[in-house]
Amino acid sequence: MINNKIQDSHESFSISSVGRRSMLVGTGAALGLGLLPPFARAAGTETVTLRLDWTPWGEQAAYHLAKVKGWYKQAGLDVHIQDGNGSTSTVQIVANDGDVDVGDAALSSMMVGRGKGEDIKAVACYARNGDAGLLIPKDSPIKSVADLRGKKLGYTASSLEGPFLNMFLAKGGLKPGDCDLVNLNGGAKIAAYVTGRLDGAFSAVGFFLPVVNEKRPSRALLFGDVGLRVPSYGLFATGKKIADRNDALKRLVSVSSGAWAYIAAGHEAEGVAAIRHERPRAPLSDAIMLAQIKLFLSFFNTPATRGRPVGWMAGSDWAAAVETMTDVKMIKPGTNPDSFYTNALLDDALYGKVARL
Repeated sequence: MINNKIQDSHESFSISSVGRRSMLVGTGAALGLGLLPPFARAAGTETVTLRLDWTPWGEQAAYHLAKVKGWYKQAGLDVHIQDGNGSTSTVQIVANDGDVDVGDAALSSMMVGRGKGEDIKAVACYARNGDAGLLIPKDSPIKSVADLRGKKLGYTASSLEGPFLNMFLAKGGLKPGDCDLVNLNGGAKIAAYVTGRLDGAFSAVGFFLPVVNEKRPSRALLFGDVGLRVPSYGLFATGKKIADRNDALKRLVSVSSGAWAYIAAGHEAEGVAAIRHERPRAPLSDAIMLAQIKLFLSFFNTPATRGRPVGWMAGSDWAAAVETMTDVKMIKPGTNPDSFYTNALLDDALYGKVARL
């Protein structure tokens, strides 16, 4: 089924009509801490290192905004934010590098790592309705997975879509040999799709769609549309870090989740301005980052999480994810869904203080 929600949410605004100057008007003053309602500061300051999934894009807005606004500092945190090199890489670094406290990545990749024996679990999920899928041209006759027979499709083997391709195709009665599957790195995949050398490309739709849409208007077939339900971007840490740095991580998770709630309340442009402030050489335009934020917000809720704080996770969603990951043989049958996540680091009081600013 075509995901009309994604298509409609994107068409509600024009990427090309929003320039950097217009987005930053009125946000500069709001970035000054002195104009914001303060909340109680924690005693002392603790350093926390956060490793992101990739180079700057809209999904990272809340972390940069919380830093620029001073919300982390007010919560007693000095947060060091590292750019990443892919979700799989971030999972490996967080699992094995004691200097990195928490990661932001596709939580399906975190599940793969845990399935291989890594002691890691999710502490917040933002794209609770997964955004992995296939980008296809808006005017393409493709209506379902079955229509992909004979099509040339790009993917990245080491990225989040890799484990799901065979089962995605099977949902349309296809085998990998029924399509021309081309393994490309992220940049080459975007270039090949935009120039028409691919009929479709697998990726994180929240990132990919706004990047390509001006040059090749597109829509998406989500993995979730065909029953492959897995969580997307969120925060995770090792069991040891959760135990040893529980208070600091609770403040990080709660402030970050509150920052996303603040952005979702109509402050998307401030998120863009914060990314630009922290990463002035980011290769993406402000207009594309704004489009990414707005599209990312459309993945925030599942039926089980509506009315809950941003970042809170539902056991039924994780049960569905475990079923999917078991089907694609990425985790062992019988794995307990509760072992993959905890909501214990989301403090309602601190979250609410930030969300209401």
